[in-house]
Amino acid sequence: MFSIKEKLANSKPWVTVLFASLATFFTYSCMYAYRKAFTSGSFADAPGLAFFDKELTFKTLIVISQLLGYTLSKFLGIKIISEASNAKRQRMILMIIGVAWISLIGFALAPVKFKPIFMFLNGLPLGMVWGLVFSFIEGRRFTEMMGAALCTSFALASGFAKTVGSSLVENYNIGEYWMPFATGALYFIPLVIAVWMLGQIPPPTTEDIAARMERLPMTKAQRRDVFRRFAPGLVLLIITYVLLSAFRDYRDNFQKEIFVEMGFDKKPAIFAQTESIVSFGVLAILAMFVFISDNKRAFFTNKWIIVGGLALAGVSTLLFTNGIIGPIVWMTLTGFATYIAYIPFNAFLFERFIAVFKLTANAGFLIYLADSFGYLGSVSVTLYKDLFSSKINHLQFFINANYILAVLGAGFMILGTIYFTRKLKKADMPAKVIR
Repeated sequence: MFSIKEKLANSKPWVTVLFASLATFFTYSCMYAYRKAFTSGSFADAPGLAFFDKELTFKTLIVISQLLGYTLSKFLGIKIISEASNAKRQRMILMIIGVAWISLIGFALAPVKFKPIFMFLNGLPLGMVWGLVFSFIEGRRFTEMMGAALCTSFALASGFAKTVGSSLVENYNIGEYWMPFATGALYFIPLVIAVWMLGQIPPPTTEDIAARMERLPMTKAQRRDVFRRFAPGLVLLIITYVLLSAFRDYRDNFQKEIFVEMGFDKKPAIFAQTESIVSFGVLAILAMFVFISDNKRAFFTNKWIIVGGLALAGVSTLLFTNGIIGPIVWMTLTGFATYIAYIPFNAFLFERFIAVFKLTANAGFLIYLADSFGYLGSVSVTLYKDLFSSKINHLQFFINANYILAVLGAGFMILGTIYFTRKLKKADMPAKVIR
């Protein structure tokens, strides 16, 4: 009797693609319940923290606390995820999310002044989940299609988790401090099923390996060699990603405040409404990359897609501030702009980079290298808003951020594209393999 994994290995490719897409999407979507539901609360009754002559609001404190834990997790993941073996990944995902869920009990029960500590502990393990999930689908001819489905969870699952959390408070009288744990409880059984599904995904085929290079755990020497060879270009990509991450996280964490300042108060479904449109639009476009078999062409097309997304953030904001489009359309367009630029970094760009330059590497290392600095940027921007721009409301700060992202982000991305174009033209490009 064949197992599900064996049946998938012997089935048509589209069957495996569909199954793997669902498995990774649902797993990462469930993670968002443990990470993002709390941001739907306002916590207006909780005292802030005096910091010199400034004051950090309680919500900013817990957002920063979680981001600090998440950022540290990303730095640890550079080593842990790049070295992780296939056999332990499912167990690691369940353990990681379990620890994050337990920390939410502490968040609910602890005195207010200690709650940020438990939110730090919540973020500390969760940063590892992405790399573990993506490792199930990288290095395949259809990675972009599966990755696009997975990455829609960034917007769709985040909005849905916040809608669930907000509904628990508004409609079921769950307290704001218990709401994050209660949301996690609703997601627990779906999470277990989704992680089980991950384990049924068959390994890459010989055709996959021939097209995209075999993906193996990396040693410290291999990680150092890859970075040294491409340092200027990788630094430019990382700077762009820092700007994108800070922008995306600010929009995600303070979306409720932005909507309230635009007049949309006590409307929980608005999160899922805007983010659903974003998710399916991004999925439809990025999934088409699977039809670009030439790795070089796909690598550079990814870069120009990112530049286009960055430009859209600025253009849509200009239209909004001049009254040409309304707030819902604007928030939808900024979400689309963010994720059409952000998602390639997490699933496509480094995937094709490895294949183009024929590297002995895995995408987890490169993604976590960028992610670690990206979330450090997110923490910095959130702190800057409360400490140095507290007189500017969230809406105006977000408008300003759109313009900065469009100009600086697109500029650094174009410079990075020029670097990699020249790198490919050099004659001495045979890949160095460190054993």
